[in-house]
Amino acid sequence: MTLHIDGPAAITTHVGEQLGPTEWVTVDQARIDRFAEATGDHQWIHVDVERAKEGPFGTTIAHGYLTLSLVNLFLPELVTVDNTSMGVNVGLGKVRFPAPVPSGSQIRATGEIVSAEQIGEGVQVVVRVTVEVEGGDRPACVAETISRFFP
Repeated sequence: MTLHIDGPAAITTHVGEQLGPTEWVTVDQARIDRFAEATGDHQWIHVDVERAKEGPFGTTIAHGYLTLSLVNLFLPELVTVDNTSMGVNVGLGKVRFPAPVPSGSQIRATGEIVSAEQIGEGVQVVVRVTVEVEGGDRPACVAETISRFFP
């Protein structure tokens, strides 16, 4: 379920709040191949299905940065800030990839609003997003997203 926050000023009242989970998303070989094409990263562990069968995971795996990019898909499903003039992506804090995402896996995200502080006219928010693989025992990605929302 998406948390809807009524304007930037109200974000601070939600620090510590747990978010999600999101819906499941399939990371299939077609998505992995499109990401490889878009980024130029054609390492065999991602795109060579036959060779990857003999590799350490028994199949191809998603690029870590593909998994990270899907955080952008999950964020609005976790939390939205209504009544803003704009929101901007400031960047990322700590990012980790504790476990691979095998091709064909289902992933989803949960989150936590870690901090929110007034900066100039806006409110800067850190949301820690944890991406899990269905049936996995470790997260595939943990990323601290930094966004700024303006009234």
